[in-house]
Formats: sequence, structure tokens, C-alpha cells
Amino acid sequence: MGQKRIAAIHDISCFGKCSLTVALPIISAAGIETSVIPTAVLSTHTGGFTGFTYRDLTEDIMPVVDHWKTLDLAFDGIYTGFLGSFEQVRLIEQTIDKLKTEQTLVIIDPVMADNGKLYAIFSEDFPEEMARLCKKADILVPNLTEAALLLKEPYMAEGTYTQADIEGLLRRLSDLCSGDVVLTGVSFAPEKLGAAVYERKTGRAEYAFTRRIDGYYHGTGDVFASAVTSAVLNGFTLAQSAAIAVDFTAAAILRTKQAGTDIRFGVNFEQEIPAFLKALHLA
Repeated sequence: MGQKRIAAIHDISCFGKCSLTVALPIISAAGIETSVIPTAVLSTHTGGFTGFTYRDLTEDIMPVVDHWKTLDLAFDGIYTGFLGSFEQVRLIEQTIDKLKTEQTLVIIDPVMADNGKLYAIFSEDFPEEMARLCKKADILVPNLTEAALLLKEPYMAEGTYTQADIEGLLRRLSDLCSGDVVLTGVSFAPEKLGAAVYERKTGRAEYAFTRRIDGYYHGTGDVFASAVTSAVLNGFTLAQSAAIAVDFTAAAILRTKQAGTDIRFGVNFEQEIPAFLKALHLA
């Protein structure tokens, strides 16, 4: 079998583990050739840091895609994360149209909100634009806040959603994208946290939980979505992929908490990669 190839479309934070500096090492470690389209370069991510630099790369996106087209490259996956503007969202819609074939899996993490709030850099009408992009997803990976915004529904605090609530959300998200869904931040008990999976073909919801670790750690959504992407492209079912990603992300968070690392710096996923590869049967 030839090596699989994915196009990862995210920003680069030069310090603070998130976006491409998470996606590239995780997916590459899983044996997948990872090509990148950087949407911006920042000195640090924006969560908790001030004075960061920001260089917008919007004008570079389509020239990269057009050059790739001249090389007749084929991609097994396209994986998108944080997009900083309406223009970038529209360009990534075009990028998917240009690069996708019948064999290409499109994974969209609609990074724009958390803890019940839209990120401050976005206007109130941004979720509607993101919802248009999400219609192109084969696998959609939102958190609860993003799910509510995409569906134009009220957000309920984590832990107040019942199983019936979650499964209704999953079905409506699946209708939005006509694909499968992995919903993060799901909890039915105070000591457990994890993800819910909905595969459109079967119409069945499945869950993956782990012990809750107190605290808020930056970049964990990117670690999780990158791990899901890695597992799916290595032939695991979506439910299996979510379980592997939950365990990998939780282990990285626990390692970081035990070390007392500044939560702004991201989680120590690097030293959990050997266990991650074992879960993927790659080590």
C-alpha cells in the first residue's frame, strides 16, 4: 500500500502547542504524509498571551492550492481547523472543491468558540459562514458550544445535556453536513468527560469517556481532532478513533498537570505519542 497523504489547513503558532504545530507531528507520527496550508503565522496563540505578532497568509492560500493542482497531487484527507476570517472560510470551501476526489475524506473542526462563548475575534454572524463550510464535511468535530452556534440553538452548560439532548444534537449536526459527527465536551457524570460519535450510515450514537482532569488546557481540541484524523485514516472506525483520541488527549493533559506546566503552553502530547502509536497498532 502507498503512504496516505493529508492536507492540513490551520494557522501556525510559533509557541504554544496548537493548530499546525500539533496536527503536523501527530498525524505524521501516525505514518501519514502531512502537507500543510498555513493560514497565518503568530508568535504565540491568542489564548492568554498578549503582544503576540500576527501575519495573515490569506493571499497565499490559493496560489499554494493552484500549484498543487499542477503537480496532480491526490489527497486521502483534508483536515481544517481555525480559520480567521470570512474570506479564509470561503477560500477553504474552494480549496476543498479543487482538491477533493471520491477517495478524499474531509474532516472539519469548526474552531470558533468554547465554554458557551464565541471567540472575541469573530463577529456574531461568523458561525453562519462556518456552517456553510461544514456542509462539506465527511466528519465534523465540534465542541458543544460550536455545535449550538452551528445549529443556531441555545447553549446549555456542560453537564446539563441529557443523553437524549446529545443524540438530538448529533442527528441535527449530521443533517447539516450530511456526514458523521464527533462531538466533544460530553459529560453525563461530574467525574467523566469525553466525546459522542454519530455515524450517519447506522444512525447510532456511541460514546468514549475518561476520567475528568480539572483545569482548562489550550490546544486540547487540536490534539483530539488530529488524533481522530490519524486513527480514521489508519482504518479504525469512527467510534474506535474517538476512543483512541480521548485516551491520548487525557493522558497528555494528565502529564501536563502533574508537571505543573503553564496551561497556556499547551499539553505534553509528545511524550504520549508512543502509547498513541501502540493504540494505532503502529508500534
